[in-house]
Amino acid sequence: MAGMKTLEIVWQRLVNRDGLTCDRCGSTHREVMAAVSKLASALRPLGIEPKLEVREIDEAAFRLAPSESNRIWIGGKPLEEWLGAEVGSSQCCSVCGDSECRTVEVENSTFETIPEGLLLRAALIAAAHMLEPSAKGD
Repeated sequence: MAGMKTLEIVWQRLVNRDGLTCDRCGSTHREVMAAVSKLASALRPLGIEPKLEVREIDEAAFRLAPSESNRIWIGGKPLEEWLGAEVGSSQCCSVCGDSECRTVEVENSTFETIPEGLLLRAALIAAAHMLEPSAKGD
């Protein structure tokens, strides 16, 4: 469709040399895919199309900065910025070893897996910022 604006969504997570990720990132992957699917339908009438980019972090990069795994940006800003959320960490599992992996705290709730609802909320806020000022009176 001509004239569609793109809402960039970037999600990155650790993937080891065997192609595996942890349960936390695996669950977030399912949530991200569900959210992007819903956003495509919801935003199309507004002339906005979500575009998902999935990035992989290797084990060496992960060891240097574990909080970079399971990180999401929407419209060029971190998810937590759109939601007024805090980033924390908690011990993860399996592929991550005993690393302290990223968590997101929103309104006194801590999330290890980023739920679809938070992704939708952040993306809708970001999409609202993309709308033309002339749409204000709609």
